[in-house]
Amino acid sequence: MEDYEPAEGEASRIGLTLETYILEGMLGRREARGYFTSLLNQIALAAKMVTSRVRRAGLVNVLGTTGDTNATGDTVQKLDQEANETLLRVLGRRNHCAAAASEEEEDIRILSTADTANYLVVFDPLDGSSNIDVNISIGTIFGVYRKEHDGPATKADFLKPGRELQAAGYIIYGSSTQFVITTGGAVHGFTYDPSVGEFLLSHENIRVPDHHPTYSINEGNAGRWTDGVKHWNDWVKGEDNAEKRPYSLRYVGTLVADAHRTLLRGGIFAYPGDTKSPEGKLRLLYEANPIAFIFEAAGGVATTGEERILDIEPTELHQRVPLILGSTRNVDEFLSFGKK
Repeated sequence: MEDYEPAEGEASRIGLTLETYILEGMLGRREARGYFTSLLNQIALAAKMVTSRVRRAGLVNVLGTTGDTNATGDTVQKLDQEANETLLRVLGRRNHCAAAASEEEEDIRILSTADTANYLVVFDPLDGSSNIDVNISIGTIFGVYRKEHDGPATKADFLKPGRELQAAGYIIYGSSTQFVITTGGAVHGFTYDPSVGEFLLSHENIRVPDHHPTYSINEGNAGRWTDGVKHWNDWVKGEDNAEKRPYSLRYVGTLVADAHRTLLRGGIFAYPGDTKSPEGKLRLLYEANPIAFIFEAAGGVATTGEERILDIEPTELHQRVPLILGSTRNVDEFLSFGKK
């Protein structure tokens, strides 16, 4: 699928539906057979179903925990479980997704062995679980890879660097529900209009600003940071009118929410490794890779602090990594303190 790129002088297509955008991408490719298009439309359908549950969560007894923990040791919320099963059920319907890997599942889930099942999907069904019960923005993150061989999918098929993603996106459930997606070209945002039941283009060709005086980090972890991160943190809070410091702190604690703000307004989001979690906290396959793919497509940067996120060769499904992403200049500032 190719991203739609408006011709010079062409008017904006704000109001275009997500389904039409995806379909036009297929029609623009002579060799397209519709499988990829169908898969993306299924993800959009799942997003509508999840947003319906999120909007009614306090009314239908799906707030709170299940009492279980997921594959990475986190407490499972009831909505986590519902979103996970919704995505798996919808992805398995049209025989275009061979298998899926979810943050909530210990192993991959085989969904189809049909000849048309040429894609693999990774996802975090409901990012920001700890914020569910207090009505703070949460979201779904996903990435799509191509299955490169005949026969059933295997765990090894998912252990690919993020640069091989065919598409990535997230859905943020906040004051409105927005679906942000890229297939490697432009990044577009679609806002859900419940009155017509469609995602409509609202943010066309999103570009990360080069710099913004905003930073996002969990300062509760400050005592565990490396000296470089501590010095950077002191620097962003220092007074310097010429450099527009101190920067403003904005931290939600939901990756989708913090990333979405940074994508639209610029600045930096940082979840570095520390003495408690030297390998990082965020999951490479389900969170870091899809978000990094989006940021790079929008002109931003995503790194561990030492290497590009999209170049990491995964070794396990639930591998964790540090994640620093945002505007080019903001990330360069952060990295310069690591060098010092």
